[in-house]
Amino acid sequence: MNKEIFIGEKRIAADAPAFIVAEMSANHLQDYDRAVRILHAAKEAGADAVKLQTYTADTITFDGDEEIFRISGGTLWDGATLHRLYEEASMPWEWHAPLMEEARKLGLLCFSSPFDFTAVDLMAELDMPAVKIASYEINDLPLIRRAAGLHKPMIFATGIARLEDIERALNVCREEGNEDVILLKCVSGYPTPYEDVNLRVIPTLQAAFDCITGLSDHTMGIATAIGSVCLGAKMIEKHLTLRRADGGPDDAFSMEPEEFKEMVDNVRILEKALGSSVYRLTDIQESERRDSRSLFVVKDMEAGERFTPENVRSIRPCRGLHTMYYEEILEKKAACAIRKGTPLSWDLVR
Repeated sequence: MNKEIFIGEKRIAADAPAFIVAEMSANHLQDYDRAVRILHAAKEAGADAVKLQTYTADTITFDGDEEIFRISGGTLWDGATLHRLYEEASMPWEWHAPLMEEARKLGLLCFSSPFDFTAVDLMAELDMPAVKIASYEINDLPLIRRAAGLHKPMIFATGIARLEDIERALNVCREEGNEDVILLKCVSGYPTPYEDVNLRVIPTLQAAFDCITGLSDHTMGIATAIGSVCLGAKMIEKHLTLRRADGGPDDAFSMEPEEFKEMVDNVRILEKALGSSVYRLTDIQESERRDSRSLFVVKDMEAGERFTPENVRSIRPCRGLHTMYYEEILEKKAACAIRKGTPLSWDLVR
């Protein structure tokens, strides 16, 4: 796969470092200063970008108290109505512009997830560098069409998506002339049990849809995100908060800054360690070959004396003949007197 996508000036491709996104989500707790502190924490932790969410309770759901609008199923938010949850979690729209400006000053990219047409329009007005479509919106084809029409990179979380949902979403993007698509392996479980992650789907998505792939991760800790890099993830998204103890709708599965930095540092270490798929020796390995095995004379020998297992051995270092000649040497004689400890060479053999 030779695709490359630019989000701002950041290049995302198979041979580029993973693009790491700190998801602010609801962790601002509707406190602007806290949102700014999260931006600074993301920068210090090594993130490439911060992602926001652009909605109001009324643009994402209906204010109903009926059972159908109540959350259930063993989630962190069971019993609350969707409208009440999103009222608590939403970010004021007037924050978007100053947060983007603050991110720019820090050298961070900043983009968002829209949840209706008006959110897409705000993203267009602010010239956000990418659009993230949340998992639960992957079947909202009118929303996807509107967003794809901005001709910015489209990032899809695949948490609740069937393969046909992904195919439809990609077709809409193509119809709008937008081929810059990134698919994130995602599980819509908060937090996600490790056994449900199935990281091996990352290369499956890449092969099936010929897209750059990554991970939107809701597990606890750093292991899953780091492991995804081994399977080709070129974007990693994790929720970031200042302290989980501060509370909030997403605090239970969000990373604290020290944890986020540990993840970023380990991802960068792993990327160095993954290196090239071409089998070759590094300069260090070539140098170390000098300490490998070769044939040495290990007892003093007279001219004409036959080589035997007692006077020729394979030992370290690699200064004599290759050990592949051992049996051949045992059929020959010394061409001259040879002192013990001498690396064997053809001029010493007759």
